[in-house]
Parts: sequence; structure tokens; C-alpha cells
Amino acid sequence: MTASYSVHGDVAVITLDNPPVNGLGLAARQGIVAGLEQAQADAAVKAIVLTGAGKAFSGGADIKEFGTPKALQDPNLLSVISALEQSTKPVVAAVHSVAMGGGLELSLGCHYRIAAPGAKIALPEVKLGLIPGAGGTQRLPRVLGVEAALNMIVSGEPVNSEMLAALPGQKLFDRMAASPASLMDEALAFARSVADARPLPLVRDLPARHPQGDAYFQFARNMVKGMAKNFPAPAICVDAVEAATRKKFADGMAYERQHFINLMWTSESRALRHLFTAERAASKIPDVPSDTPLREIRKVAVIGAGTMGGGIAMNFLNAGIPVTMLEMKPEALERGVGVMRKNYEAQVAKKKLKADKYEQRMALLSTTLSYGDLKDADLIIEAVFEEIGVKEAVFKQLDAVAKPGAILASNTSTLDVNKIAAFTGRPQDVVGMHFFSPANVMKLLEVVRGEKTAKDVLATVMAVARKIRKTAVVAGVCDGFIGNRMIEQYGRQGGFLLDEGCTPQQVDKAVEKFGVAMGPFRMGDLAGNDIGWAIRKRRYVEKPGMKYSKTADLLCERGRFGQKVGKGWYDYLPGKRDAIPNAEVVAMIEEHRKALGIAPRKISDEEIVQRLVFSLVNEAAHILEEGIANKASDIDVVYIFGYGFPVFRGGPLQYADEFGLFNVVQAMQRFARNPLDDAAFWQPAPLLARLVAEGKTFN
Repeated sequence: MTASYSVHGDVAVITLDNPPVNGLGLAARQGIVAGLEQAQADAAVKAIVLTGAGKAFSGGADIKEFGTPKALQDPNLLSVISALEQSTKPVVAAVHSVAMGGGLELSLGCHYRIAAPGAKIALPEVKLGLIPGAGGTQRLPRVLGVEAALNMIVSGEPVNSEMLAALPGQKLFDRMAASPASLMDEALAFARSVADARPLPLVRDLPARHPQGDAYFQFARNMVKGMAKNFPAPAICVDAVEAATRKKFADGMAYERQHFINLMWTSESRALRHLFTAERAASKIPDVPSDTPLREIRKVAVIGAGTMGGGIAMNFLNAGIPVTMLEMKPEALERGVGVMRKNYEAQVAKKKLKADKYEQRMALLSTTLSYGDLKDADLIIEAVFEEIGVKEAVFKQLDAVAKPGAILASNTSTLDVNKIAAFTGRPQDVVGMHFFSPANVMKLLEVVRGEKTAKDVLATVMAVARKIRKTAVVAGVCDGFIGNRMIEQYGRQGGFLLDEGCTPQQVDKAVEKFGVAMGPFRMGDLAGNDIGWAIRKRRYVEKPGMKYSKTADLLCERGRFGQKVGKGWYDYLPGKRDAIPNAEVVAMIEEHRKALGIAPRKISDEEIVQRLVFSLVNEAAHILEEGIANKASDIDVVYIFGYGFPVFRGGPLQYADEFGLFNVVQAMQRFARNPLDDAAFWQPAPLLARLVAEGKTFN
């Protein structure tokens, strides 16, 4: 059972018990209704308390039921709320810890609410591309006021119960408990105090009004339009709350429900729901049990005080974990610590961090020039130059000084983690931890599993990722792992498009209009064009038959390495990141095209986007086929959180599923017929061809 029933004297208690957040799946809904019926039939019961076991009142609807018959099967959530309202005995919601989405809507169907301090209250449906679907847009404005309710609904962000209780005129909470520990005792006492109250109060009977009416809602629409581009749900939230102020309650409910159902079938909502489950599924590794014992991580060491090393260290300092940072030269250490301080001071200036917190974090940092000072570290992460010889020297040193059981991690973005592990006598303790730049900001962490990486090492690193607030995805060993292996194909297509007639600005604008945060040429300037140049030089030796545009090499021969030198595909003014088109670069591209004997052609934005995005898709299919990624959704998570793929499209493979894999392959076949492209690359990966033949999708 996911809901239990008990009687405390003359008060019945219905307790949701569906870990981890008491989701309102079908069994839980049935349990609530059964409990209500039992209480109604018992003459000794005078009142009812509804609460949740464990660490939540209720986190809301079970997302696994979205779009399935179970979501609509009676009793659905609307039926449950109706049963609460129609109870002839008062129902008190005892809210604690978490009351979100359907959980908050459930409490609004009760006659009374008592809340513990510290409870997180939210209607987060907008984050899934939806509006509340069980009366949230109609009831919350009636108890909280229109503006406060609309702010909560449009943002989807949680608010502490005591903050809401302090709002003037609020009727969300009838009482605040003294503490979470006393909530149930106070809820039982409160239930007894209202046992004889008649008529029983219903939220639906309260008025919902705003003194400025039309003007306020127009202002709200303008604000939402500017903030929620590409997402239809926030604007519809405004419409639904306005309906609460203008329509009869039943009509407002019908309005909300219709729009909820319509939104559920939009590609944006499907994408957001996909990401919601994909992000949580990323931490699950098929052959590593969830109860795998973890190694203790109390002290961390970071080798390298450059931009990446400093950013990595900040993640651990932010989580309250002491860090020792090692460099070879005192001036490098001093410079690295100075950059870290500058980053923290910028947060203090923006009031995102309190000054005392800044000092507490920096107090956890120690620096050293000696490997011997790393002997007590539980986790050591190297962030040195991306060259195998440099990594070899570092890991041989670490093997000599690190204590038994210490985890040795490389921040490599492309190199062979198995080779790096072989530089030590403890390959089972070696793992890749590929942070993305800036490491203190970017949410993604690629965890690279070597052939001999121990399962407890993998489980520990995934747990550490959660502690430092990263979304971790496991990748196997190959050149570039998941993200950079795919981005190489994206960049290759960008080069071919230049050869065929595009400018860097045209390519970037087309894909950025599609929703990608940064086109391939702006991305190259940000990362450093010399990095891509070094990889291509390696490719020319390792894969002499692989086709590349040479335009990027010509750019690098001119020293145009990107933002760090103020010039790349674009020009940059000191201290600014605005990309300014450069006429000489365009002339260079045209001269190179002429030298190759290529007549430029007009290329549509649609072709640009498809070639860039479908290159990611085909390479991803190879990665899945080879077992480098565990599942398609992991690849989507990598591209959303690491590469700026548009959230509202759900990742490259979710987008391909929406576009239709048959249509993707048809487009690839067109690209293969282009003599200036790479026909061999555009042969569909075996997995992609198989999915099309079987009428299946990636996700």
C-alpha cells in the first residue's frame, strides 16, 4: 500500500507512504479515497488529518504516469480532491518538508492546512512545459493573492512555508506548527478544534481578484514573453490565473484542464519531461548496484591552478570539502588563487554570496608545491596540459605518494583513460572526471569509466558529483568520450559549409536561431581555435583518409586563436565577448574557396541546422552502438548541460525522435550525395538504420 490509515482517538490519519516523495500515483490516490471512505463510515471519527511519511508531504503527480492510461484512471487527482472537498468531516492537511505540484493541489482540496516551518512549497509544472492541472491556477490565487500565486506558478520555484505564512491576508495556511517534530501533535489538536465547525470552508468558495485587473495581467504577459521565449506554458499560466479572477470556479477549472491537456502533447513539454527523467536516470549504471559501498571523501587535491583547476577546486570549497591545490611554480599558484578570489568577489558584489561565506570557503583551501603534501587526499584530480606525456609524469608521481584507496582522477577531455591508468600500479582507482569550462559554473561532469575502474570508485564519484551539484553522466573510453567526440563532427560540418558558400556569421546565426546557445564558430573562438587545430593535426596522422575543411587551419596560421587573443573567426574588444564579424576572415574563406575551384551556392538555414544537428545524431548512434554511452537519454543530458543544446528540444536524440528517424535518414542520404561533404560519414550508423527499419526511436 502507498497510503496507510490509522485512528488516534477521534481523529483518523491518512498517511501517504510512497517513497521517495510520496508521488500521487494510482495506488496512492486509491489509498486516500479508501481512507476517506473508512473515516466517513466510522461514527467515532470526528476529523481527518492527511499527511505524508518520511521526507515529504507529497512531491506531486507520478511523472512516470504522464501520457499513460494510469494518469487518467479513476480516481484521478481531480477526483481525489473532489472527495476531500465533499468529506462531511473536516480534513486537515499536515504539510511538511515538500508540498509540490499535485501535492500542493491536494492540500488545497482540504478544508484546513497546518504547515511545519521549512517546508518547500511549489507548483513546478511550468518546468515540465505544463500548467498545474488539478486546480493549482484556480485555487492558489484564492488563498495567496493573485500576484504571489502567479509568481509561484510562472517561476515554478519553491518558497519556504514560513515566508508564505508571513504574506498579508494569506489563507494558504490556517496554522504554522512550532517545529517539524511537533507538526503531527499540533495537527491532531487542530483537527479536534475544528471537528464541529460547519459549514466546512472550501478554497473554491473564496474570491480571486486583482485591483488592477486588465493592466496587471497585460504587464504579466509582457514580462513572461520576454523571459519565456520558446516555451508556451508560462504565458498560458497567466491566462489561467486571469481565468480564476474572471470566470466561475467550475469554468476556470475546465479552462485550466483543457490547456493542461493541450500542453502535455506539445513537443516542448515532451522535451522537458524527457529531460526530467533523463537527468535522474543518468546516475543509474546498469552493473553498479545502488547500494554499492562508497569510499569516504573528506579531503580533495587538485593538480593545476589554471582556469580549469581553480574552477574544479571551487566546486569542492562550495560544498565544504577541504582542497589542497598543487602547482610547480609559486607564481602560478598565486595567480590561480587570485582568479578564484576574483570569482568569489564578483559573487559577493552581485549579492549572490555573503562575505563571511566567501571567507569560509577560501579558508578550506591550502596550496603546495610538493606532491608529498597530497598523501592524505581521498580524491586527487589532475587538471594539467592535455598531452599524454604530461599526464604520464603526473600519474607516476601520484602513484608514488597517494595513500592506498585514494581515487586518482584525470580531467582529460579526449585522452585515453586506460593509458593514463596504466601509468599507475592501481588502475582500479583511476577514473576520468571531465569538468566543463568554466568548471565552477557548468553543470555537466563526464565520468569516464576505464576498463579496470572499480565499481566502488564509479559509485563514489557519482555520489561526489551530486554533492558538488553536478549532473554526472558515465562515458566509456574513446577519443573525446561522448561530448567532444560528437562536437568534432559538428565542427567538421561547419567547415564544409564555409567551403560551400556560407560565412561564419550565417552558420552561427542559423543554429542559434534554432536554439543552440552558440554556433560552431563562436564556440571555437571561446574554446580556443588552437585546441581544435591540435586535434586536427593529430587526426591528419591517425586518420589520413578523414575529410576536413582546411579553412580553420588557415585561420590558426594567422594566429587568430579566438577570444583569448582578441581575434578568431570574429574580432573581440578587450573585456567584451561580443562577436564582431571580420571582413578579412570572410575574404580568406572566399580566396580558399576560389583556390579549391568551388563555386559558392546559396545554403538555407534549414540545411545548415540539419547538417549540424544530424551530424551529432549519427555520431551519437555510433557511440550508443559501441557502448560508450549507456543510453540515449545520457547523450541528451550531455548536450543540454554541457554544450548548450536547446532545452525546449530535449537534446539531439530527443529532437531526432520528434523529427522522425526516417526523415533524419532521408536528409542524411541527401547530404551524402553532396560531393563537397563526407559521404562516408553520412552513411547511417547501424543502430540508426535498425531503429528506422523497426519503426522505433532512440528514447
